[in-house]
Amino acid sequence: MITVVIASRLREERLDYLTAMHASLTRQSVPWEAVIALDGASPDRLPAPLAQDPRVRTLALPRPVGAACARNLALAHVRTPYTNWADDDDLFPDDAMAVRLNTLESTRVGWCAGWSEDQHPDGSTTLWRCPTPPGRHEAGDVWTYWKSPADTIPIGPTTILARTDLVRAAPMGGLVQGEDYCAALGVTALAPGILLPVPGKWDGQMTAQVGYDRLEAAAREHAWAYGRSLRAVLRGGEKVGSAVSRALTRDHEHRSSLSA
Repeated sequence: MITVVIASRLREERLDYLTAMHASLTRQSVPWEAVIALDGASPDRLPAPLAQDPRVRTLALPRPVGAACARNLALAHVRTPYTNWADDDDLFPDDAMAVRLNTLESTRVGWCAGWSEDQHPDGSTTLWRCPTPPGRHEAGDVWTYWKSPADTIPIGPTTILARTDLVRAAPMGGLVQGEDYCAALGVTALAPGILLPVPGKWDGQMTAQVGYDRLEAAAREHAWAYGRSLRAVLRGGEKVGSAVSRALTRDHEHRSSLSA
């Protein structure tokens, strides 16, 4: 039912986290697969528990292309109705997949997300409640909770479980970081969805890479503008479509009156 799409360069310091993520997936109560896009890394470096699990498939890319490109290329290998992005240092609570999948199947919305928790080195966690409030949200409304690019993003991208067709229509953005901001805004702009007031994952256990802050402002500016423009185009398209429909109806009625 679900494919978890992950990009990884299989760096030594991240392998234990990737193994821990796999262990958290094995505790899920609903059927899942994983596609790991190896961003220029050799499949030989994949930890044994993942390499031996038939539910885990790899896409070995011949050279490093970056997380956004690697994840997008992996989408071609998804064969399930639903997709969930993940970083290679994330963890999923035991009921994370089941709760969101059940919501999607029972309500027929396009996506379902949750809160996330930051896990600290001492094992403690801090719950992050995104600015978007719990409940149902119509297409495009999630962006409205991101008041400016400098503010906290409106929803956790890797907490979103969504229909695969939506994910393919709104994949990762062309950024070296913050690419998942674009993906989250795209999916939530294309279909209604539900935010549950429960953790959907434990957030990345690794600290931000050196130089992260130098591009974060630009990435947020791009993603924020993308979300605004996408929402405006889709909302405008609805108005244009209604106007065209009304014009066609009037034309049909006029032709009918002439025939009479």
